[in-house]
Amino acid sequence: MYKVCLFGDGGVGKTTLIKRYLTGVFKGNSTITIGVDFHVKKLKIEGKKVSLQIWDFAGEDRFRFLLPSYVVGASGGIFMYDITRYSSLKNFKDWIEIFKRGFIGDNRQLPVIMVGGKLDLQYKRTVSTKDAYDLARNYNLYGYIECSSKDGRNIEEIFIEIAKIMMHRSGII
Repeated sequence: MYKVCLFGDGGVGKTTLIKRYLTGVFKGNSTITIGVDFHVKKLKIEGKKVSLQIWDFAGEDRFRFLLPSYVVGASGGIFMYDITRYSSLKNFKDWIEIFKRGFIGDNRQLPVIMVGGKLDLQYKRTVSTKDAYDLARNYNLYGYIECSSKDGRNIEEIFIEIAKIMMHRSGII
């Protein structure tokens, strides 16, 4: 069982991403997450059965103080931003610092990947792929993926990638 925390500004699509991953269905009318919500998904990677406990954190400022205590015991994280809203990437440094406060382990090697959401709205993009990728690389994140919860692009890949990272770090693969 691996605990993975999904964090980032409110309205970037974290809850929609999780619902798409768990159900395969796009539901665009999500309400804001209050505090935290979590789900479990079982999957098989390289012949090994694993369970992901996916924690969905509220992105609104008034809930940020909760994040460090909920991160305790996490094996990895997914920072999500909206490719059409530059301000959601601008807050990355704050989010990663909040995540670090609760993470127990080597902060130099935080097992976090960056996800740019709303790829179906590419025509409204305000954050270039290069800028986001460079930011992820500068912070030594484990990867960068863009996705669309609406059309399903790269949804499975996000969770497979973070699961492989966590499995590798624990010596399972």
